[in-house]
Amino acid sequence: MRRHTCECKPTIYELCQAGGLLFVRRTEREPAVKVRETERLITVRIVPLWTKLLTGEAR
Repeated sequence: MRRHTCECKPTIYELCQAGGLLFVRRTEREPAVKVRETERLITVRIVPLWTKLLTGEAR
């Protein structure tokens, strides 16, 4: 994991790296744990998505 949002929230986002590619993992902890991940992308494609997540602009 390269970066993550605050674990004090019910939904956590993690910027992860595997095999030279990056992806975003979203973990919802309420009411039950549910994990979703984006496709694996090169840095130049995933960083804008990560930035939008942090600024509340992602859909």
